[in-house]
Amino acid sequence: MDKKVITTNRKAFHDYTIFDKYVAGIVLSGTEIKSIRKSAINLKDSFCKIEENEIFLYNCHISPYEQGNRFNHKTDRIRKLLLTKKEILKMQSKVKKDGYSIIPLEVFISHGFAKVEIGLAKGKKLHDKREDIAKKDHTREMDRASKIRY
Repeated sequence: MDKKVITTNRKAFHDYTIFDKYVAGIVLSGTEIKSIRKSAINLKDSFCKIEENEIFLYNCHISPYEQGNRFNHKTDRIRKLLLTKKEILKMQSKVKKDGYSIIPLEVFISHGFAKVEIGLAKGKKLHDKREDIAKKDHTREMDRASKIRY
């Protein structure tokens, strides 16, 4: 698959447990795609919300394009995501019933189109984060021990 990862939301993997992942297209305007190709996008505090059977991306910052002059876009506008109706209804039921959140995980370009990978997630508690850190440390030490040759 022709996929070039532009940015990832590392904070999402730290703060949330990801259950399902979906790939959605983004409705862009003006010079936004040029800024995305220059990696001028930030997903840090962004989230998705379902409204009237459509899904939208909030707080995603795309910096203005330098050569865009008067045709530049608003940096923090709400952007519509493109998913099938079946996927949206499935996500909506999980959000309402189980209390999941919809978090953008990464933005990539596939065949010339900007796409966002979103995940159904649940927030981690402090002890869950500590367990994950302990697991990472343990696997890192095991890898180091296996690399040492006698």
